[in-house]
Amino acid sequence: MISFKGRHHQRDMILQCVRWYVAYSLSYRDLEELMQERGYSVDHSTIQRWVVHYAPRIEKAFRKCKKRAGHRWRLDETYIKIKGGWKYLYRAVDKKGNTIDFLLTAKRDKRAALRFLNKAIGSNGKPSLINIDKSGANIAGIKQYNSDENKRIKIRQCKYLNNIVEQDHRFIKRIIRPMLKKGQNKSSLPAWEQFYELALAG
Repeated sequence: MISFKGRHHQRDMILQCVRWYVAYSLSYRDLEELMQERGYSVDHSTIQRWVVHYAPRIEKAFRKCKKRAGHRWRLDETYIKIKGGWKYLYRAVDKKGNTIDFLLTAKRDKRAALRFLNKAIGSNGKPSLINIDKSGANIAGIKQYNSDENKRIKIRQCKYLNNIVEQDHRFIKRIIRPMLKKGQNKSSLPAWEQFYELALAG
């Protein structure tokens, strides 16, 4: 249970601000103005503290309630520019487009693909099949996992089945770009990942 004890504002108001921040391209000052329009007086620095404090806790609670992923995944990655350098966001979704797991990495290679696969399987169990594009790194990563774990995950390469992931990349970039401009770097990636997951939860 997430505690709001000692807070000077209502629980619903706090949750609304956190949700809006991670789900839309809004600044803390934008949220301050939105709250003022609704008759609430809250400083943007207070909203920032709410996000830092509650986003990880909400993400943790969300993961506990998250439905178990199916046995057929769709995996893809996209690039994101952070402080002048390119990073790669790995994502796996189910056939309805619901996020199974994600990982932000510095490189797009076999090691990154295997790292993401281990993370996703650790949280969601082993799929029987993963649909990917023609990425050689993803193919190598899945084959390496099969070899290391003596498992059998079938690889399917069907571009149109991955459209649901690729089309969603623009939406994801729109959400996270303002966050990344505010100084996110390698040391803060865990917090960024929590914000990302929370943004997709609603």
